[in-house]
Amino acid sequence: MKKGIIKILQRVDQILLFVLMIVAVSSTLISCRKTQMIVPSTNTNVGPGESGDIKGFFLLNEGNMGSNKATLDYYDYQTGIYQKNIFAVRNPDVARELGDVGNDLQIYGSKLYAVINCSHFVEVMDVRTARHISQISIPNCRYITFSGKYAYVSSYAGPVEIDPNARLGYVAKIDTATLQVIDECIVGYQPEEMVVVGNKLYVANSGGYRVPNYDNTVSVIDLNTFTVTKTITVAINLHRMEVDRYGMIYVSSRGDYYDVPSMTFIIDSKTDEVVKSLELLPNSEMAIAGDSLYIYSSYWSYITNTQTVNYAIYNVKTHEVETRSFIKDGTDGQIKVPYGIAVNKKAGEFFVTDAKDYVTPGKLYCFNLDGTLKWSVTTGDIPAHFAFTTVALE
Repeated sequence: MKKGIIKILQRVDQILLFVLMIVAVSSTLISCRKTQMIVPSTNTNVGPGESGDIKGFFLLNEGNMGSNKATLDYYDYQTGIYQKNIFAVRNPDVARELGDVGNDLQIYGSKLYAVINCSHFVEVMDVRTARHISQISIPNCRYITFSGKYAYVSSYAGPVEIDPNARLGYVAKIDTATLQVIDECIVGYQPEEMVVVGNKLYVANSGGYRVPNYDNTVSVIDLNTFTVTKTITVAINLHRMEVDRYGMIYVSSRGDYYDVPSMTFIIDSKTDEVVKSLELLPNSEMAIAGDSLYIYSSYWSYITNTQTVNYAIYNVKTHEVETRSFIKDGTDGQIKVPYGIAVNKKAGEFFVTDAKDYVTPGKLYCFNLDGTLKWSVTTGDIPAHFAFTTVALE
């Protein structure tokens, strides 16, 4: 019965799976390189190499909770070589792996920031070398974004566990020069992704630990005072956020996996009000490039016991759905669990990752913008988060 529950939760919401697994494995976790097998680093040539402003991208593989198997991959556009698990090789003097559950990855300035959720820290690396610089301790950290001299990290604040009385989360403010937390702002329950528009930081609150009493709000923080100035009611179990060049903020709701479906909502940052709900656009993750919002959804229903997968492009200028199937050559039939998405329009391509069964190496698919497969490669476990860089990895 337990295996059946876990199998369903893997497909529904990795947060819930994580909670079940941590109890079972907490007494046997091994996190030190002295006793844990290091995932080997490998190089794969996937293409002839290309020139351009984008030199490469990092891909953070989450790794299943309790396995301490978050890994970092790198693709070099100039050589066409995909390097798997570079952190261990680049940091032989660091007596640990990257950590437990890689939840977000961003580049800001000369630094690469990896949010390691269940290890409760942000790993800061040199973007040119992927060498360790520092660690910033933040409990149950989730996502990171930036503005000016500061980084902002969402935190569930409490332990990793389902709890109807789970506390409110917060956003940590970090000085990117000293890499120290200098302030905290209380937001909603279990805050997730964030976007910055002008001097305002928008935070999607999920309330995932308080299931079925999810949060349904977006907190608006004034970055000048670092206080919440408004709370926008949107929908339950919010997660992803993107902002277009017109100041519209796209927010995903995961729904409740029963009667409330996943949906996409639009907030106007000028009025801080919900101006549109896209009922027919379920949303697991999205990536914006120009006027194209790429959205994939992998939605599980307890009512029908089925998984529904969609790949859509929404035009943020015309507010029309351009396609509901942006993979055109049938490759989508090979993807078991879509888990990450990114777009590089300058190179004329987009990417979709496949988490497969969550416990074995995943796969990265690179497509031309016309939806035909360009190349694919094996990744680490649960490939998820991309960070494109204009600086070549040395």
